[in-house]
Amino acid sequence: MNNLNRFIEHTNLKPTITGKDVDTLIKEAKEFGFVGACVPPFWVKRASREIGDADVQLVTVIGFPLGYNMTETKVEEMKLAMRDGADELDLVMNVSAIKDGMPWPKIEFAKCSKLAHEEGKILKVIIETAYLNDDEIKIACKLCADAGVDYVKTSTGFAGEGAKEDHVKLMRSVLPSSVGIKASGGIKTLDQTLALIKAGADRIGTSSGVDIMQELKNN
Repeated sequence: MNNLNRFIEHTNLKPTITGKDVDTLIKEAKEFGFVGACVPPFWVKRASREIGDADVQLVTVIGFPLGYNMTETKVEEMKLAMRDGADELDLVMNVSAIKDGMPWPKIEFAKCSKLAHEEGKILKVIIETAYLNDDEIKIACKLCADAGVDYVKTSTGFAGEGAKEDHVKLMRSVLPSSVGIKASGGIKTLDQTLALIKAGADRIGTSSGVDIMQELKNN
């Protein structure tokens, strides 16, 4: 697969990440031509400076990792992240509200989608498939699509399990072609990556991007 690098968002969301780690992540993202680099909000400004004018999207996370922050808090996080240079925002869905059957998530998605798009940014919503049954995954995907979200993302990487092929296939069957899918969480090998892309993923969020590209090169 000649363009595999353009599926990968090179990611470091470890609690222990340092400035040096951010610099290394961006250096590798530029070297391998990854489509994006994902860092915590605290490090967005530094990452933006390191990316410069390189063709690497700067991605950060909002309401991470549990998602049950107040919507107003998430909105302020988004504004600060965009101010600091973020191109794409991965917003954690309020799983608690979904489980409770509340309509609020769709309103939150719409507010955040509008805010992102007004600034020319991309919004992804992390639905955290590890906590959802199939019906809830379908509901979450439909809410995202109705609210104008750009991508639906499987996982934070902090739950019990990450991206699964079956979940990606289910998401793809529900989402319109205009809404992309980002698979993330526990993706460490080339075989996993290719299987998830085949299942319907448009983006792969992983901290193992360099290893995956080396594996591809050695095949």
